Amino acid sequence: MVFTAPSGAGKTTIVKHLLKEFDFLSFSVSATTREKREGEEDGIDYYFLHKLIFQDLIARDAFVEYEEVYAKQIYGTLKAEVERRWENGKTIVFDVDVKGATKIKEYYKDQCLVVFIKPPSLDILIERLKNRDSESEASLKKRIARVEREMKYENTFDMVLVNDLLDVALKEAEFITQDFLMSDHEHVNN
Repeated sequence: MVFTAPSGAGKTTIVKHLLKEFDFLSFSVSATTREKREGEEDGIDYYFLHKLIFQDLIARDAFVEYEEVYAKQIYGTLKAEVERRWENGKTIVFDVDVKGATKIKEYYKDQCLVVFIKPPSLDILIERLKNRDSESEASLKKRIARVEREMKYENTFDMVLVNDLLDVALKEAEFITQDFLMSDHEHVNN
């Protein structure tokens, strides 16, 4: 299951909720070249890799998908990470940007469901980003421009989940998860 959205739309909150609700789900930890932020743990939040190691893994075709999301910040999904979790009988949950979600869907086709988390409006999403107060004005402008581009992907995925009222969005995400797994997969018990 792939959850994707522009930054600030709430995909990480929804994914964390689903992981608490369903023990058959397992989070796919992405690799990145960006610096570790305070409170993040290697192997839990991301696999923090040096750019040369990341590039070597690209050359060895070790990624399902990868992308330079921001200047000098590459993110990607390691094939070994997905395979390890599948071997443990888990359904994998991805929290990725829209380009990563597109590539994962191309790679796994009907084995995966991609859910686009949509904010109630672009204005509300921009307000959420501003309220984070976690970046410079220039950085925020770049992120807003990216968000505007990413919103155009809405109709290219399997489902759209509007995150207007968080409690409602979380419940809808639970239903989507149950429906997807019951219709197509063996991991129905939670």
